[in-house]
Amino acid sequence: MSNTKVVVVYFSGYGHTRKLAEAVLAGAQGVAGTEASLVEINAAGDVTDEGWDLMNQADAMLLGSPTYMGTVAWQFKKFADASSKMWAASAWKDKLAGGFTNSGSLNGDKHSTIAYLMTFAMQHGMVWVGTGLMPANKKDSTPADINHLGAFSGLMAQSPADASAEEAPRSGDLATAKLYGARLAEAAKRWK
Repeated sequence: MSNTKVVVVYFSGYGHTRKLAEAVLAGAQGVAGTEASLVEINAAGDVTDEGWDLMNQADAMLLGSPTYMGTVAWQFKKFADASSKMWAASAWKDKLAGGFTNSGSLNGDKHSTIAYLMTFAMQHGMVWVGTGLMPANKKDSTPADINHLGAFSGLMAQSPADASAEEAPRSGDLATAKLYGARLAEAAKRWK
């Protein structure tokens, strides 16, 4: 049987979401028999031809965007609109999908972004996979804990507005990202 192919497709405005995407990628790469790749949506909202090829060949896709004004960045939306040729051909139907986002606030309406990513995947006939992680919701919980923000439908991370990409997302969010990347890769192996 051939390797499972996982693609992490993301836009990052300031480097924080890129760091999260790299952690998701590392989690997927840690699953034996998995080939995992990053596809970056550039500042103009475009993806290379190679990136489109990777997505078309993938068994699973993890979709990521920062949350800006309560939803995905316009660059991600441009990419989503450009995927309509794949939609018309049902090219991504039955691939597994998951999503992740990052914002400056603890809440920041990140759920709206995850809901957008989920709807985008559903439009393509993809099968959505949530985090499967219990929340860190005790009195002694800190941002260093797994699933500190208590997200189930997708990965949510927080980078304080005054933190550089070297400082945030924090260790708990990055560890959560690795677990989520591994979850999608494992699910894709079973689904394939």
